[in-house]
Amino acid sequence: MSQKNIPKMTKLKGENKMAYNLKEVMANKPSRFTSGHRMCAGCGAPPVARMILRALKPEDHAVISCATGCMEVSSFIYPYTAWTDSFVHTAFENAASTCSGAEAAYKAMKRQGKLPEDKNTKFITFGGDGGTYDIGIQALSGAMERGHDMVYVCYDNGAYMNTGIQRSSATPKFADTTTSPAGTVIPGKMQSRKDLTEIMASHHLPYVAQTIAYMNFKDLYEKAEKAIYTEGACFLNVLSPCPRGWGYPTDELMQINKLAVETCYWPLYEIVDGKYKITYKPAKKLPIEEFLRPQKRFKHMFKPGNEWMIEEFQKEVDKRWNELLALEEMSNKE
Repeated sequence: MSQKNIPKMTKLKGENKMAYNLKEVMANKPSRFTSGHRMCAGCGAPPVARMILRALKPEDHAVISCATGCMEVSSFIYPYTAWTDSFVHTAFENAASTCSGAEAAYKAMKRQGKLPEDKNTKFITFGGDGGTYDIGIQALSGAMERGHDMVYVCYDNGAYMNTGIQRSSATPKFADTTTSPAGTVIPGKMQSRKDLTEIMASHHLPYVAQTIAYMNFKDLYEKAEKAIYTEGACFLNVLSPCPRGWGYPTDELMQINKLAVETCYWPLYEIVDGKYKITYKPAKKLPIEEFLRPQKRFKHMFKPGNEWMIEEFQKEVDKRWNELLALEEMSNKE
């Protein structure tokens, strides 16, 4: 894997690494996603954006391309903005194209001597699952295949939350949404969730990772740092719970994140040059009920006679977890 401008804290290919310290990161790297935005209380996206941007070196500039969605409409209401770096609001379908075009123009201007050689700009795209899994997947796939030096971050909240909680291909099976209402006709969404992280892995990118804002954010920060400072196209898929769409109390965001990880609903792993590494394996994997029960979108699954839904959901989680374990073993064989 080709790296450039690797921060000293990043461990790649056996390099020494300083211990991650959240307090030092917070003290030495002011937030580039500032307070005052209109995101909902208990939303999972702001901590994700804030920590990913803190992974930038202080001296580096960033160009942020953001697809239409919760994060865009709530953080960039003219003439106000929560972003301290250059920000481009794009349509649902072309956030990756906008970012890749800006990156190509930047490289051309560098070659022509129109930009200083000693200054670095990083290119980062943020998009929700609607603008990434669905509407924007063609632009995302194209940008990744072309190998632009950029990072695409999907903040996955599992539905089109900004427009009324409609189901997306990231919505888990049996979830109650406004377009897959749980009732007498259907028991919620009838299709399984698309595995976009594996789709991106199939693009043979130098770095792909799945992460979450969990515990002291170490997993999120270090993966963001690797993605930003790995040369080429990189992808981060970050689970970002939504209190309105998922139906949990706003003060339970971190608990929901924890249960997503501890049940293996949202495994934490990275793929470096095709080699899988699971970055967290629960000592005791919790049953999926622990993740489902606090969320109102799954409350119908706990009614008498619906036990089969929980059993089917558990089987799907177990299947995907076992497949991931097998990929880690297989890809690391010498």
